[in-house]
Amino acid sequence: MKHIKRFLPLAILIVAVIAIFASGVTKYLNLEALQANEALLRGYIDQNLILALLAFIAVYALATAVSLPGAIILTLAGGYLFGTWVGGSATVIGATVGAVAVFYAVQTSLGEALRAKAEASGGMLKKVIDGVGQGAFGYILTLRLIPLAPFWLVNVAAALAHAPLRAYALATFFGIMPATFIYSGIGAGIGALVARGEAPDLGVIFEPKVLVPLVALGLLSLGTTLYQRRKGKSL
Repeated sequence: MKHIKRFLPLAILIVAVIAIFASGVTKYLNLEALQANEALLRGYIDQNLILALLAFIAVYALATAVSLPGAIILTLAGGYLFGTWVGGSATVIGATVGAVAVFYAVQTSLGEALRAKAEASGGMLKKVIDGVGQGAFGYILTLRLIPLAPFWLVNVAAALAHAPLRAYALATFFGIMPATFIYSGIGAGIGALVARGEAPDLGVIFEPKVLVPLVALGLLSLGTTLYQRRKGKSL
């Protein structure tokens, strides 16, 4: 019974991954599918805003937990459907919940075995584990603000390094905010354009509601590059 409880979170995660990819839902993770179903989605949101937000948070949490490709599209969709701040906030909550789910699943099941393997093989995973061990909150916050390592890898490394759950969750919650609200703003800008009856094209990038978040994204990317150069090496 003890072993079953230990591996149950990981088993649930694996089943979810298999079910999602087998369902073919990933083919709907694009802006074309969003536009095709926009009237239906907006009608539901207008009548059931709270339920729609909870559903979006649940979908984003699940997508994060199983490392589903297309997270950026979901973030754009949040801004597109709910606006920059509401959509961005829902995304931050969903991503944090999903990241905590991965953290818990790894820590309760494969933690010790996987850590030993990472320690022996070296590589990026070991570097992140060592960094988290030196200061969980600050290091995780840095990796969330400046994504020098994949999101899923930070989730796994934090669990293997036995980072305090509170520090991990708070660093994730606050660290992903800048990029999340930038992408959400881009989605909201595209949504505003479509609402005016204009079809998105290359000219959309010159729309103020799209251009400003794009500039912010460029500055964030520049900050990442400067940080890497200042450190003199990547992870």
